[in-house]
Amino acid sequence: MLTPSAADAKRVFARLDELYGIGGGGGANRPGFSPEEQQAHELCSAWMRDAGLEVEIDAIGNLVGRVRGSRRDLPEVWTGSHLDSVPRGGRFDGALGVVAGLEAVEQAAREGPLQRTLAVVAFRAEETGCHGSRARCVGAGLPGTFVEVHVEQGPRLADAGAPLGLVTSIAGIARAELEFAGRAGHAGTTPMSGREDALTAAAAYVLRVREVAKQIEGAVATVGRLEIEPGAENVIPTLVRLTVDARAPDAERFEALITALELEPRYRVEPVALAQAPRNALRVEVEALGLPVVELASGAGHDAGILAAAGVESAMLFVRSLAGGVSHSPEEASSEEDVVLAVEVLTGALRRLAAVS
Repeated sequence: MLTPSAADAKRVFARLDELYGIGGGGGANRPGFSPEEQQAHELCSAWMRDAGLEVEIDAIGNLVGRVRGSRRDLPEVWTGSHLDSVPRGGRFDGALGVVAGLEAVEQAAREGPLQRTLAVVAFRAEETGCHGSRARCVGAGLPGTFVEVHVEQGPRLADAGAPLGLVTSIAGIARAELEFAGRAGHAGTTPMSGREDALTAAAAYVLRVREVAKQIEGAVATVGRLEIEPGAENVIPTLVRLTVDARAPDAERFEALITALELEPRYRVEPVALAQAPRNALRVEVEALGLPVVELASGAGHDAGILAAAGVESAMLFVRSLAGGVSHSPEEASSEEDVVLAVEVLTGALRRLAAVS
């Protein structure tokens, strides 16, 4: 006979497999606002109803399943994530937070009456700009507390030998486009000493991006696209356009990174600190299981960051990534053992947060 934890793991992974199979093709293929994302929401809605949750679908399509507490006058406690994916994405990104959240809410309700209402949410279209959570912050009611479980999408927990991590902040993101100008010339007849090669100047900047980011703890920066004109094999480049994506975990380091790279961002999202109270609730449960407490910032954006910026006390629990921490890929992986631990920690934390203090 399966133990409760083993049974929970089987159900969580079976549900993740079912979501992963929607749309077909290699990897997860559920773009935001697509028929495939809608199918995933309908499937999750059925799971919620089967569990006895009260289901709400708001104007943009966010899905919320509630277990009502005895004190409906108090702010609600939510958990969850998103069900959309990047093309050929991973099994766990977003979906883990919804499926584990539903499992934890069910378990928390089974363990006894709740004072605050608990809910699990599946936000729409996170991958293309957190549309669902942004809309919820503008047009509808918000919880008092939000806790998001998410696969780490990196190797730090694996490197630390820790199954779970407590997220301290969500990094700020700045994106900019730069141009480097040169002068055209014949590749075979223009002496090296007299060249004005736009690509040489751009290459020096690319190396500078790497070195600057390495000097600011917790910062990362990426040159992700290069466009070269005229783009001929035998012509010295006259113009190079490149993009920079720069991220840092707090305002001071974020500003230092932007300044050092001389960026004029066309897109900028400020770093956001996550709340201490829900993080402490997670910490107590992690410690109770005898697990190491690892705190780390998130370099990727999440729905939790949108809610935190809107004033909701938000926390995140990362689950260890395997396969070198790869994400947004079919190779994305986490273990059943780590997922079980995440559900246990989340269940206990939700019950703590649902109690009236």
